[in-house]
Formats: sequence, C-alpha cells, structure tokens
Amino acid sequence: MKTMRIAVYPGSFDPVTNGHIDVIERALRLFDRIIVAVGDNPGKKPLFTTKERIAMLEESTKHLKNIEIDSFSGLLLDFVKSKKSGIIIRGLRAVSDFEFEFQRALMNRVVNDEIETVFIMTKEHYVYLNSSIVKEIAMFNGNVNGLVPPIVEKKLKEKFSKT
Repeated sequence: MKTMRIAVYPGSFDPVTNGHIDVIERALRLFDRIIVAVGDNPGKKPLFTTKERIAMLEESTKHLKNIEIDSFSGLLLDFVKSKKSGIIIRGLRAVSDFEFEFQRALMNRVVNDEIETVFIMTKEHYVYLNSSIVKEIAMFNGNVNGLVPPIVEKKLKEKFSKT
C-alpha cells in the first residue's frame, strides 16, 4: 500500500497572495495532499484575524483538490508531526529568502531530523510580491488586482474603507 505524501505549507498569509497560490498549486504536483497552515502568532499584529485568513484561503483554493486549510500556534514542528507529515514547504522569491529559510530549515533539522524542508521557487512574475507590499498598496487605495485572489482584493477594500 502506497503511503500518502502529505506536506505542510505554513505562513501568516496576511493576506494570501497569488504568489502563495502559485506555490500551493505547484506543490500539489509533488505531494498527494497539502495542508496550508495559517500561523497564529500572538506576538504579531496581523491585519486579518486567523479566521478571516482561513476563509480567504478556502475561497482562493476552492478550485484545488487534496488541500486542507488549518491554523496552528506554537512550534511548527509539533503541528507537522500532529498532521502525520514529515515535510514543510517554503516558497522562495530571492536570495535573501533563501538565507533566512535555510537557517530555519537547519534549525528545524536540529530539533527534529525526521522533518524535511522542501523549497519551491516562485514564478518570476511573483518575485517582488509579498503580503506587506500588498497591504501597503491597498492602504493607499492602490490597485492590487492580479496580485491577490479576488476575495482578498474585496476584503482589503473593505478593511481599508473603514479606516
């Protein structure tokens, strides 16, 4: 019997961008199931609540099969283990991402050498894209069309029209 290859793709996804969706879609070519794990870090002040981020991810990935959206707090390695996975997916945009992610992957290996990190490079047209830039553009009523899924564009407009 073939063992199902399950991978966890963690992040804050505040908000999810088309770059994140690209990584998820491409990861599904490599793994049987992807668990998108929304980090609930009490030390950070996200624009969207965990519940809102999960809802946007669910809407943005409804065209995909074999995907689960969940949240976690605490140590990522514990979450990965609880999901019966041994793989963490990380997206890379630039060399600076690699340096940070490489250190994180090595530290994770020290803590639990049964969990591997797989890096997926983003498509070239998403190299510049990150959630912080999207939020800044939206805050100043800039156009985020094509940078984020339609539901995210709508939620950003709603969020910033209240301020």
